[in-house]
Amino acid sequence: MRHVPRKQATLDTHQIAMQVTKTPIGHFINGHIVANTSGRAQDVTNPAAGMVTGAVGLASAAEVCEAVAAAQAAFPGWADTPPIRRARVMFKYWGLLNKHRDELAHLITAEHGKVFTDAQGEVARGIDIVEFACGIPQLLKGDYTDQVSTGIDNWTLRQPLGVVAGITPFNFPVMVPMWMFPVAIAAGNTFVLKPSPTDPSPSLRMAELLKEAGLPDGVFNVVQGDKEAVDALIEHPDVKAISFVGSTPIANYIYETGARHGKRVQALGGAKNHMVVMPDADIDQTVDALIGAGYGSAGERCMAISVAVLVGDAADKIMPKLIERAKTLKVLDGENLAAEMGPIVTRAAHERITGYIAQGEKEGAKLLVDGRRFDASQVGDGCTGGFWMGGTLFDHVTPEMRIYKEEIFGPVLSCVRVPDLKEAVELVNAHEFGNGVACFTRDGNVAREFSRRVQVGMVGINVPIPVPMAWHGFGGWKKSLFGDMHAYGEEGVRFYTKQKSIMQRWPESTPKGAEFVMPTAK
Repeated sequence: MRHVPRKQATLDTHQIAMQVTKTPIGHFINGHIVANTSGRAQDVTNPAAGMVTGAVGLASAAEVCEAVAAAQAAFPGWADTPPIRRARVMFKYWGLLNKHRDELAHLITAEHGKVFTDAQGEVARGIDIVEFACGIPQLLKGDYTDQVSTGIDNWTLRQPLGVVAGITPFNFPVMVPMWMFPVAIAAGNTFVLKPSPTDPSPSLRMAELLKEAGLPDGVFNVVQGDKEAVDALIEHPDVKAISFVGSTPIANYIYETGARHGKRVQALGGAKNHMVVMPDADIDQTVDALIGAGYGSAGERCMAISVAVLVGDAADKIMPKLIERAKTLKVLDGENLAAEMGPIVTRAAHERITGYIAQGEKEGAKLLVDGRRFDASQVGDGCTGGFWMGGTLFDHVTPEMRIYKEEIFGPVLSCVRVPDLKEAVELVNAHEFGNGVACFTRDGNVAREFSRRVQVGMVGINVPIPVPMAWHGFGGWKKSLFGDMHAYGEEGVRFYTKQKSIMQRWPESTPKGAEFVMPTAK
């Protein structure tokens, strides 16, 4: 759709930028793509070439209200649609997503920069959630108790909330929205998505495919935008729940503001994920895991491993191979199938990451591989103007350093050395974030003790990125999650529905006379 044509790859960046017209990117409201009317827009950039390819509209509060009104109008009919019919729409959508999965992956690569094979994996994980949502008739089943008291039956059911909204980040423009809207819509809600303006095109294509699957107009809407759109959604009285994925400061802001406006909120925040490497771990497998989890998607994942905790003599075994692999990382245009890592998403992100590398040097960490020295001439024709960086590797990092404490969200791996498992667990547990963690070991008792004692929401044993499957649910602990319920899975069903309890008795079984005491089982 908006991917840069490959025939232009022989032109230099300036020539391409001069020839490409910015594609206007609007909203999807009440079943149609509509132009932005706020007068505000933001450039959309291909990070591999460093060139502007589009201009995404930034919605005003009035445009957000238009989308919410469309969702509110569609809610009664959609909520009354039998769950099995809602599931059939999801199943048709599942088929269309599979048919167009590579198209969506190319859109991700064009605007985010992650390598095409990684983008394919993102789309596939999103499709898993849609497949889970197809089981909504079973997931919405309530409980029933016959004769809970004399002549009285009691049952529970789950009903949709109404209009719900999702605010999603740039790093997974397909998968993270699908953590939200398939379950919400299948449960009978209507939805307003506010994606990141950095890579807005995939959201519109997902909306078009939903309509093609038979979803009624107004049930799913997309408003592009920035803080003005976010605040409009949080404050709108007809929006009953907000789902968010992003940084911890914004997650905290959305949680507090949403709660103040009486909304149900799940807000997933930042991360600083550790991988604990025991001395008995398989060294080659561990190095593979650290390279893939640390530098995959340029480290722009909330589940990326950014800290390797090397226990005992594990460091001496691992570091030489880790240095070699980090130096030979294949950093290329994401459309090149040989690529292991693509560019950084924006120039501003590139500058932020290089600032952290400089800070790590200043604080005394040992810089073994410096991604700032990456030679961009190797990345591909027409791409030398992109936001390129190699993998960075630090050793002898300590908990007092900023590169240890703060989320860098880039291809920077910090190595910390500790003497034993006890200190490794204490190190992880002392960190303010608790999103994901991994432990590599051959010892079953170590694995069991680590899993039980670590204070983190998602744990991998010899699995570097333990993202739960669609039917389990995603969420961290501590400052990585604000709210009580995780994303997708049965937790998602509970988040997007409210329980109702019904007690029923008929006149023939009703005792004579007024009852002045609390009803009891009798």
